[in-house]
Amino acid sequence: MFFDRPDNGGETAVLVHVNFPEGANREDLNEFRELVISAGADPVGLVTTKRPTPDAKTFVGRGKVEEIAEVVRLHGSELVIFNHSLSPSQERNLERALQCRVLDRTGLILDIFAQRARTHEGKLQVELAQLQYQSTRLIRGWTHLERQKGGIGMRGPGETQLETDRRLLRERVKSINSRLEKVRAQRDQGRRSRKRSDVPTIAIVGYTNAGKSTLFNALTSSEVYAADQMFATLDPTIRRFQVGDVGEVVLADTVGFIRHLPHKLVESFRATLQEAAEATLLMHVIDCAAEERDGNIRQVELVLGEIEADEVPQLRVYNKIDLLEHGGEARIDRDDMGVPVAVWLSAQKRLGFDLLNQAMGELLGEDVFDQEISLRPAEAKLRAILYEFGAIRNEAFADNGDIILNVRMQRHDFKRALARAEIAEQRFIKPVQEAWH
Repeated sequence: MFFDRPDNGGETAVLVHVNFPEGANREDLNEFRELVISAGADPVGLVTTKRPTPDAKTFVGRGKVEEIAEVVRLHGSELVIFNHSLSPSQERNLERALQCRVLDRTGLILDIFAQRARTHEGKLQVELAQLQYQSTRLIRGWTHLERQKGGIGMRGPGETQLETDRRLLRERVKSINSRLEKVRAQRDQGRRSRKRSDVPTIAIVGYTNAGKSTLFNALTSSEVYAADQMFATLDPTIRRFQVGDVGEVVLADTVGFIRHLPHKLVESFRATLQEAAEATLLMHVIDCAAEERDGNIRQVELVLGEIEADEVPQLRVYNKIDLLEHGGEARIDRDDMGVPVAVWLSAQKRLGFDLLNQAMGELLGEDVFDQEISLRPAEAKLRAILYEFGAIRNEAFADNGDIILNVRMQRHDFKRALARAEIAEQRFIKPVQEAWH
């Protein structure tokens, strides 16, 4: 690669955290430590300070830069990580003053994403975000030419090389966008086919490390990578799953959200996050034992708004009730109309799964076909199909040989069954106008 990319594997790092007043710049210190450890760095020092606003040149001010430099020398560290987004000029000024590499919060998250991406699509999306991020920082890759500036005959090659880098970067971004367009087209085709077959989609969303993949694995008996770390899984995984009376649904596990998720990542992962925007129901998984629980919920809601998924019906799933101080009880919370709004459970201990299934069934099962039908002997094919769907509650035979079936299933599934049996819908489903009379 033609620019310097930090290799954080096991290297010592000095952390810098600024306490700003409540607002856009505020970050969580505990979450920062988790991010650094997730990236594989060894935090050996922490410098904190309070400021009303960032310093334009160095973000923290001259006096604090000297303090950071002292901590860097003390530990012999070659990396300083800021828990905030830095401008390219702030990053360059800090590197010049500290004589070591400086990484900001965005670069740190990009590095973790690069380590975690496993699929072809995930790797492309991360590389795109990295290239967009690095495009404003290209000069860092050519500091060896900077040292020679002013020398006779050296200005031209340096400038030419930087322009060459920029051109190569633009071409690479164009190539990745082209390949991602093909992936997005395939995803869109998959979503369209699911819509045509009227299979409901439930997208699992939530703050990183809230237990989404653990819940997904427990529900679908899958083996999606799950660990007690941030962004353990990036790539969306889709499985089919049976929900009570509703029947088969599609369950989609998505990338975890985080406070101030870099905008470039939201853009790059838009195709992945589209699973959430176009879902029938969002399952918002929340770590109910987390100190920053309410703040985490707000951050997820912000990202959902950014990807235009805030209008999708949502069921909150308060996970990790086994970690609550006084112990938690699995339960369903309902609104004034009796509609499920939240389920309390433990994915790790498999507590409350029956309640989750019940809540999903109620929310998705608004359009249920539940009635007794009478089939003529010639229509026995429909009986076989309904048994295939597991929709027959009871069966009896009339004196004239007709089959009396008590059927309960999703209306769209019943229509599919009628189509397969080549029986007109009007035989059993009355038009809406008639139903009112």
